[in-house]
Amino acid sequence: MKKDNNLNTNKFIKSVWLIMDELQSADQMENALQSILEKMCVEYSCSDASLWLKHDGNQRLYMIASKGNEDNTGLSIAFDEGVIGEVFSTGDTITVSENEKDLFEKDHNIHAPNALIVPLKTPYGVLGCMAFSGKETAFDEDEIRIIENCSALIALDLEDKGFSFDVDLERKPLVSLRGIIKEFMSGEELNRILKGIDLDVYEGELLVVLGESGCGKSTMLNIIGGMDKATEGQLIIEGKDFSDPSEKELTDYRRDYIGFIFQSYNLMPNLTALENIEFIAEISQNPLDSSEALEMVGLGDRADRYPSALSGGQQQRVCIARAIVKDPKIILADEPTAALDFNTGQGVLKVIEKIVKERNTTVIMVTHNVEIAKMANRVIKLRNGNISSIRTNFHPMKAEDLVW
Repeated sequence: MKKDNNLNTNKFIKSVWLIMDELQSADQMENALQSILEKMCVEYSCSDASLWLKHDGNQRLYMIASKGNEDNTGLSIAFDEGVIGEVFSTGDTITVSENEKDLFEKDHNIHAPNALIVPLKTPYGVLGCMAFSGKETAFDEDEIRIIENCSALIALDLEDKGFSFDVDLERKPLVSLRGIIKEFMSGEELNRILKGIDLDVYEGELLVVLGESGCGKSTMLNIIGGMDKATEGQLIIEGKDFSDPSEKELTDYRRDYIGFIFQSYNLMPNLTALENIEFIAEISQNPLDSSEALEMVGLGDRADRYPSALSGGQQQRVCIARAIVKDPKIILADEPTAALDFNTGQGVLKVIEKIVKERNTTVIMVTHNVEIAKMANRVIKLRNGNISSIRTNFHPMKAEDLVW
């Protein structure tokens, strides 16, 4: 018994330490909350977790961060709705056994064997709750007590920092992925790159996609951009099924709907900066003025320069101008700063930030750089072909404040 008590004490100390370390060192609360969820899932052997906070303006709870392969960002419930609402309303912890999981899943569309829902409670009230699930065995009493104490620490820090958030109740997805699977043959072996991606992409957001090499980031980007086709699943564009487009539909989509920013620039060396942009404008349906697009990225005085006479950062900004001259609804950026030094990369990010804010253009950016994720509206992580976590940044950092 003494040994078990020591083990539980060590687990409690470890849990408190990881939470305090994240909360004290983070320069962005949403990032800290996401990291806490992921680390606690490891510590307590859970596959899924979510953190919900109250929004007093409309009397609803919103999922702020989640660990698992479901895109539930933006999911909300009334203060008294379902198991989550009950925990928030009563301030009491609820456990959901394997036999009771159907109720929880029905209420919240969350995988939930052996779920534990604890309130984020301070002496002044309940701010929200945390839910953990996907555990092979039920939570024991000591684990419940430890997680309750940890949630209280999080709640106190949220209250102390006055964390608040706003929500866009009118947003509708531009692009939706449903059950996207991508396979290809390598010799006699079948490789599955994407294993069932569900994701919504919204107008005017900067969505950053993180993940290790080979996890499926670029493949997902290529499917959204119409440069590759899913083996299974649906690609939905503004509510219309685009899973099996005709060649003309695909050409029109890539030409008019999507802008591309590549890591390797892909500029035509025999054309000037302005001519590289004009070439794309001429084949677009409703292009912007090419000179204005170049001015937008701060290169109006480099219009007559050939790519060989431009720095790497300037070439990348020409790529951005080439993407925005089409006036696309979505820009896909694949590692746009990977080949650039910090100052140059930061300059490129400032331009992307400007496009999102001033033109309300949606940008999906794939990157290895976790610091860049701090400027995003939402961040998803891919692991082994699945979404492993997703979070919303209600207070994105400015590109000029990023450091790596």
